[in-house]
Amino acid sequence: MCFFDQHRYVCGDWKWGHFRQHCNREYRIGETCGMKLIMQTVRVEQKCKLCERIATHRRRRAAEVERVHRWQREGTKFRASIDKSFEIIEALDAEILELSTERNRRLQGIGSH
Repeated sequence: MCFFDQHRYVCGDWKWGHFRQHCNREYRIGETCGMKLIMQTVRVEQKCKLCERIATHRRRRAAEVERVHRWQREGTKFRASIDKSFEIIEALDAEILELSTERNRRLQGIGSH
C-alpha cells in the first residue's frame, strides 16, 4: 500500500498523481507494491480532459443547430447545407453519447484510472 497524490477535478473525476512514499511491504528500491493509497488530494480548478471534450462537442453542436435555424429562416436555397449540418449534428450526438458513457464508467470506477 504505497502512497500517491490524487488530483481531483471540479467535475468530480480524478487521476493518480506523483508517487510519495513506500509502504513497509515493498523492499525493492524504485518499486511499488501495487496497492495505491492517497497521501493527499490536490484540487484542480478545471474539468478533466474527457469533460472538456464533451463541452467542446456540445459547443460545436449548438453552433451547427444555430446555423441550421438561420438557413431555415432564409428559405429552401440552403437545402444541401442543411442536410450536411444534420449529418454533422448526428455525428456529434454519437460522439457526445460515447464520451458521456466513458465518463460515467470512469466515475463508477469500472474503467481504469
